[in-house]
Amino acid sequence: MSKANNPLLDPTRRSAETQLVHGGGKRTQFNETSEALFLNSGYSYPSSEHAERLFKGELPGAHNYSRFANPTVDVFQERMALLEGAEAARGFASGMAAVTDAVMSQVRAGDHIVASRALFGGCRFVVEDFMPRFGVTSTLVDGRDPANFAAAMQPNTKVVFIETPTNPTLELVDIKAVADIAHAHGAVLIVDNVFATPLYQKPLALGADLVTYSATKHIDGQGRVLGGVVLGSKKLIEGDIHTFLRQTGASLSPFNAWVLLKGLETLPLRVRQMTESAGRIAEALASHAKVQSVIYPHHPSHPQYDLAKAQMTGGSTLVALDVKGGQEAAFRLSDSLAVILISNNLGDAKSIITHPRTTTHQRLTEDARLEVGVTPGLLRLSVGLESSDDLIADLLYGLDQI
Repeated sequence: MSKANNPLLDPTRRSAETQLVHGGGKRTQFNETSEALFLNSGYSYPSSEHAERLFKGELPGAHNYSRFANPTVDVFQERMALLEGAEAARGFASGMAAVTDAVMSQVRAGDHIVASRALFGGCRFVVEDFMPRFGVTSTLVDGRDPANFAAAMQPNTKVVFIETPTNPTLELVDIKAVADIAHAHGAVLIVDNVFATPLYQKPLALGADLVTYSATKHIDGQGRVLGGVVLGSKKLIEGDIHTFLRQTGASLSPFNAWVLLKGLETLPLRVRQMTESAGRIAEALASHAKVQSVIYPHHPSHPQYDLAKAQMTGGSTLVALDVKGGQEAAFRLSDSLAVILISNNLGDAKSIITHPRTTTHQRLTEDARLEVGVTPGLLRLSVGLESSDDLIADLLYGLDQI
């Protein structure tokens, strides 16, 4: 018997769950079952001619410095590319490093960016405050209507940048519609896909050019390490993305890449349970007398429910709730919880709640916060792996304290 003709030797024929255990695997001569961890910074060469050819780029797949190429990081990148359906990927030291690289590598002084106004605070800072220092202007739009992107496009627009669902209000942007608009104007569409995860939304299949993740979130999922990743075509990834990574040194640690590989092995199991619990929590709180509104993409009350069902195969692990009584009530609820932690992270095995107005979005003006739905009573809940019954009981107790 031989496995030479087994179709599952082709990684693209395997399911996501299998790819996340075996994808991109490389073995040393010891045939270890877990991926090897290469902590070295440099590499030696068999000859001076070999080194010359390597630095000329004539030996693909070889390594000359771990700042921009490392065998352990390679496996993480290849596994993420398989999961995302991308031609290539590059790992970064953090999610913000990945976003900053993706945006900055695609523009030059004199260019213009169009972005949805509902962005994570750090991402909005890159677009609105950081890029103008380098001569790149931006326009922020209400991303719920694709027509707003079309109206904002300029002859020098080179990048359209969106999150969907957005952080923290779980608004949606129609990826395909915005991709068509961007491409009609010769711009690149970048999608931050953290809230949907690569399991529930495929931006590249919908027309996006680059996808970014904070791997710190669901991919690690256990509060251990920082990491980020950018995925897309070989032309973009091996071109400007790689050059920016190489020259800025925002490199993913090989140790962190190894931990992230372990996280990927359990990603489907963790995200599935977290999503199921998030749906149960949204349903349990939707009609509560002390809750102004619950925001969850796959709950029928979501104003973009039809788009969420069409664009996302799962409802996300995040729930937003706006409690009556404003910031004081939100604080009292959070401070009463016994199981759910107060923190600004998300995608963790532990359930986490945060008050965006005073944490992730505190640098914005009050008008800017209200414009994107960050009200005084808004709380963002990242659902973990605890019993959903316990989480609901914890939240109901907290609501009783308001």
